Amino acid sequence: MSKNFNDLLSKVSQCEKKKLSVACAQDKAVLEAVKAAKEREIADSILVGDEAKIRELGAALGMNMDEYEIINVEDTVEASLKAVSLVHDGKADMYMKGLLDTKTFLKSVLDKEVGLRTGKPLSHVCVFEIPGFDRLLFLTDVAFMPYPTLEDKVNIINYTVEVAKACGVDCPKVAPLAAVEVVNPKMPVTVEAAELTKMNEEGQITGCIVDGPLSLDIALYKEAAEEKGALDRKVAGDADILLFPDIHAGNLVYKAIVHMVDVKNGNILTGTKAPVILTSRSDSCEAKVNSIALAAVVAEEMKKAN
Repeated sequence: MSKNFNDLLSKVSQCEKKKLSVACAQDKAVLEAVKAAKEREIADSILVGDEAKIRELGAALGMNMDEYEIINVEDTVEASLKAVSLVHDGKADMYMKGLLDTKTFLKSVLDKEVGLRTGKPLSHVCVFEIPGFDRLLFLTDVAFMPYPTLEDKVNIINYTVEVAKACGVDCPKVAPLAAVEVVNPKMPVTVEAAELTKMNEEGQITGCIVDGPLSLDIALYKEAAEEKGALDRKVAGDADILLFPDIHAGNLVYKAIVHMVDVKNGNILTGTKAPVILTSRSDSCEAKVNSIALAAVVAEEMKKAN
C-alpha cells in the first residue's frame, strides 16, 4: 500500500512507462512538471500547442527538446482536440491541461468524436500526504461536482475506490461526511450518508467499506471516536476516503489543508476513459508531478481492467 507519495512513485516505477499528452503545452509551470516527470521516469510526454513557444520555454528550463514529440497546433481549441485524440486513439495514456481555460479543456474531454467521455458524470479526487497520518487520504469531490445527488455520490465512491485501489489500498474505508454522526431527517446529507452505508451493506456498492454519516473528527481520529462513544463505527479513525456532501465543504477543507499545512498532494479527474490531469495554475510543480504519478498508476490499473 502506498502510504506516501514516495511509495506511489516507487509503484510507478514498477509499471510500464506511460505517455502523457499535454494540451497547449506552452506553459512554463506545466513544462517544468513534464520535465520532472521525465527525469523521474514517471512518464514521457507529447507536447501539443504553439511549437515555437514550447521550444522557447523548454530551452529556458534546460529541457532537451529533442527528447519530446512536439505537435504544432497554434489554435487553442484545435490543440486541445488533437491532444485528447491522442489518448482516445491509444497513442497516449493520460491527458493534461496546459495553457488553456478549463471550459475549453473540459469540452475536449467530453467531445463525442475524440474525447474521453463514458456517459457518466465527471468527478475530482485529491490525494493528500499529511504529516501525522500513516496513509494517503483521498478527498472527493472538492473541485468539480457542486451538489452531488445520491446517485452521483455512488459514482463518486466507485471512482475514488478505483483510484485508492490503484494506489494499493485493497479495501478502502469510505466516510460520507456530515456535521454530525447520527441521522437527522432535517439534515438530508445525513439521510443520504446512511443510505450509502445501507447500499454498501446490501452489495450495491462494492470493493470498500462505507460508514456514514460521520463527522470529520470521528472519521480521522480514534480519540474523537472514543470520546463520542463511536468506536463501534466501522470507519472510526481509519477513513481512507472522505466523501464531502457538496463542493463548498470539500473545497473549504481542501484549501485549508493546502494553505495551512505542510502537505503533498496530487489531483485527478475521474469518470473518464483515461486519467485526466486538471491542475490549477497556482499548484506547485511538486503537486503537478504528483498528479502525473497518480494518473500513471490509475492508467496502469485501467489497462489491466481492459
